[in-house]
Amino acid sequence: MSSREQGSISRRGLLAKSVAAAAVLASMANAAPAERTTTGQSTGGRRRRIPIGLQLYSVRDDCQKDLPGTIAAVAKMGYEGVEFAGYYDRSAKDLRKMLDDNNLKCCGTHTGLDTLLGDSLPKTIEFNKILGNKYLVAPGLPGEYNNSRQAWLKAAKLFNELAEKVKPDGMLVGYHNHSAEFKAMDGELPWDTFFGNTSKDVIMQLDVGNAINGGVDPLPYIYRYPERAITVHVKEFSKKNDKALIGEGDVNWKAFAALCRAVGATEWYIIEHESYAYPPLECVQRCLKNVREMRLLY
Repeated sequence: MSSREQGSISRRGLLAKSVAAAAVLASMANAAPAERTTTGQSTGGRRRRIPIGLQLYSVRDDCQKDLPGTIAAVAKMGYEGVEFAGYYDRSAKDLRKMLDDNNLKCCGTHTGLDTLLGDSLPKTIEFNKILGNKYLVAPGLPGEYNNSRQAWLKAAKLFNELAEKVKPDGMLVGYHNHSAEFKAMDGELPWDTFFGNTSKDVIMQLDVGNAINGGVDPLPYIYRYPERAITVHVKEFSKKNDKALIGEGDVNWKAFAALCRAVGATEWYIIEHESYAYPPLECVQRCLKNVREMRLLY
């Protein structure tokens, strides 16, 4: 099936196929030997538990007003980590203290491509070492890297080079999608152009809601690029309610979780919510509550 054809199939049809594939993969995962953690320790026959973090962009206004208070509130809800999308003029040491004071981990940073280039890269590495973060994820690219298929190939080459540069420090670079990556360009989806030409050391941070908004079912991409979904964005999508919380929309989260566990090598689920039926902090609390009550991601 071509990228163009896959992008044009109805969401209902693709979701049905994803459910079937995920069911098979889940049964394979459940029958497999005990998983090992990222430290190499056996889980003793139990399924590895994947922790849940929050992308702080979800509560950006609260962070701007009171970052320490917001981080404390997020921890109290039961989140285990946070992913930064900006640092609110705080030093890495100050941010790390906020995390440590609340028993939180840094599960990623959204960092502009410019911070990964040239003389900026060593500074970015040092900043993230202090944070205790190993996931350096670009949330978008400038035009020279995304305005044609050749531009995406250029981006892939660059990220392969960056992956090698950060590897000695135990870090990974990655890319996070919006919707444009699933609109065909020169006969191929940019997502496929990029991840079809990058190494497994480049994180495929799949944003579920954004991908569906781009016209595709994201689940087959976890299978297409195995062991690449190291961190994923858990964002709801609903054709009927643009303010739907996680578990209230069209995404089959059970199938998603089965694929993440069976083939994605996923280390963090990261909840992101950007359309608010309630105040932002209440929205992300409700999202986490829904995930737990429906056992969507376990």
